[in-house]
Amino acid sequence: MKSDTHPTYHKVTAVCACGNEFELGSVLSEVRVEICSACHPFFTGKQKLIDTAGRIEKFKKKYAGYQGSKKK
Repeated sequence: MKSDTHPTYHKVTAVCACGNEFELGSVLSEVRVEICSACHPFFTGKQKLIDTAGRIEKFKKKYAGYQGSKKK
């Protein structure tokens, strides 16, 4: 086996833009992220579903009878 072929593995503290810090393992010496589970809208429950131009209703109307009319 060749020596020095693999990068060194570090335990680093990742820092989010919101200020949250968490420890993880990486080959990088420093990790900065824009968004984490503490500030992401999906995980915090602040996610808003936006229906632009009635796309959801249009989809439901188009495929309303699809499941019932499908033959096996």
